[in-house]
Amino acid sequence: MTNKSKQPVKPVTRSFLRGRPVDERTAGQAGGFFGVLILMSVLIFLVSSAMGMQNSVLRIGANALIVIVVLLIMYSNAISRGTDAVARGEILYQRQEKGQSFTASEKAVCFHPLKGYVTGFLGTLPLLICAIALAVTAQRQTTGIGALPGWLSSYQRRSEIGDALVAYTVREGITQEEVLRIIVRMAVMPFVTMVGSENRDGLLTVERLSPLLVLLPALAYGTGYLRGPMERTKVHTGIAQSKLARARKERRERKARVAKPRTPQQLN
Repeated sequence: MTNKSKQPVKPVTRSFLRGRPVDERTAGQAGGFFGVLILMSVLIFLVSSAMGMQNSVLRIGANALIVIVVLLIMYSNAISRGTDAVARGEILYQRQEKGQSFTASEKAVCFHPLKGYVTGFLGTLPLLICAIALAVTAQRQTTGIGALPGWLSSYQRRSEIGDALVAYTVREGITQEEVLRIIVRMAVMPFVTMVGSENRDGLLTVERLSPLLVLLPALAYGTGYLRGPMERTKVHTGIAQSKLARARKERRERKARVAKPRTPQQLN
């Protein structure tokens, strides 16, 4: 076999029609993306609570791995969506070449480079709004006064001492900032765990960077969606390689049959 016959097949591409960044399925896909984010946040919270690592190196490494796994899941899911969208565009292109009609909504769902980013952004938007609000208002948390020691309880009824102890009896309601902090910290739990609950300056930094951190899954999703055309090229190239290999095999078998010497019986 010559070196020429062993050369790989050149990448095979197919033309396809492009859709729009937003189509009739965008809202549903964004809602599904948001649901996945919430589910992952709850699971990560449970896993982080169960691990409870004291060693900072192991804690940072484990949570960094969690972040990578989440991003890879989003990236992988988006590749499938992008590949499917390109395949739809190829079908519509063939129909267009044959003069067959199709609707605008059918074309809209085809691949568009921005579609993955738009879906990820819209799915992250509720968390992003909370993160921005917290980042603007976040302040370094301080330690509260704690609970009143039991041996001082009897002095609360004495006027000369009770006024000084009144701060221990006042219970402030939960504030809007605290609600935002709970939501955002759940969304960026791996980073919160990496920093540690005792590192108040580090937690403040995480809260101020939270708008960027909550967008990481959306960026991974959009980047994975962009691989749709490349994945379709791989599919077409693989099909072409299979056809070429089958044709080579048939040629070898045909040459072998022709070169095979005939026996005396076959000659008669």
